[in-house]
Amino acid sequence: MYRLLIALTALAVASAAAAQDLTGTLKKIRDSKTITLGYRDNSVPFSFTGPDKNPDGYTVDLCKRVVASLQRQLNLPDIQVRWVQVTAESRIPAVTKGEIDLECGTTTATLGRQEQVDFSNLTFVDGGGFLIRSDTKIAGMGGLAGKKIAVTTGTTTEKQLRDVLKERLVNAEVVTVKSGIEALAALEAGRIDAYANDRFVLVGLATQAKDPKSLMLLEEDFSFEPYALMMRRDPAFRLAVNRALSQIYGSGAIVEIYDRWFGQIGKPGVLLAAMYYLNAVPE
Repeated sequence: MYRLLIALTALAVASAAAAQDLTGTLKKIRDSKTITLGYRDNSVPFSFTGPDKNPDGYTVDLCKRVVASLQRQLNLPDIQVRWVQVTAESRIPAVTKGEIDLECGTTTATLGRQEQVDFSNLTFVDGGGFLIRSDTKIAGMGGLAGKKIAVTTGTTTEKQLRDVLKERLVNAEVVTVKSGIEALAALEAGRIDAYANDRFVLVGLATQAKDPKSLMLLEEDFSFEPYALMMRRDPAFRLAVNRALSQIYGSGAIVEIYDRWFGQIGKPGVLLAAMYYLNAVPE
C-alpha cells in the first residue's frame, strides 16, 4: 500500500509538473477547454458557410481533426470549438491580436507573412489561374491584354498577378474585389473579363454560378500557392498542430477528407500526393 501511495503521488506530481509546463496557446486551450478557429465565408470548397449555416470545407475538416488530436494531446474530455468568420484582409490581424487561435482557410504560407505569424506544415498546394466566360475568345494570358481582371484584395494572388502581368508585358486593368462572390457577379454581368484566384477556389466558385457551363478556366497557371494553417508564433502549439497533421497524412484520414471535397475531380496530382507523403513526419 505504501509503495502504491508513493507511485500515485509521483504520478500526480509528474502530471502537475507537465500541466505547469504548458504555456501560450496550449495553456489557453487547456484552461478554457475552448479553441477559437477562423474560417472563410465563401472559399468553396476549402472554407465556407454550408447550407446549415455552419463552417464547412476541406480545410475546416482538417481543423476538426486537429482539434480532436489536441483534445487527446492535452488529455481533455472535450474541447469546445468557437468559429469566427474572417476575410482575406482581416485574417492576419485576427491571428496576431489573439481573436482566433488557428485560421482554417486558403492562406498561402509565405516568408513575408512569417514576419507576423507562423504556419503549420502544408495542407494543400495549388496554382493561380483565371476564371473567364466560356463564350470569350481569350485563349491565354496574352489574350487578357486590354481586359479587366478582378482579384481579391489582401491576397498573395493580387501581388503575384500584378507582377506576372508586368513581367509578361500584358497591359490589363486589375480591379480589386472583396470576395469571390462579388467577382462572380461581375463576371456574369460582363463588368470584368476574368477573375484571378487559386484554381481549386475558382472551380468551387464556378459551381455557384447561375450557369456553371457558361464559365471556364484558362489552362495557364501563373503562380504556386502552398496553403497552411495560420497561427501565432508559438513553437509548442505549432508542434501539436503538426503532430495532428502528420497523423492525418500518415493514415487513411486524408484520403477520406480529399475524396469528400475533390473526389469528383480525380485523385491528387503528383505534387499534392508528394506533399502528403513528405509531411507525414514520423513521431
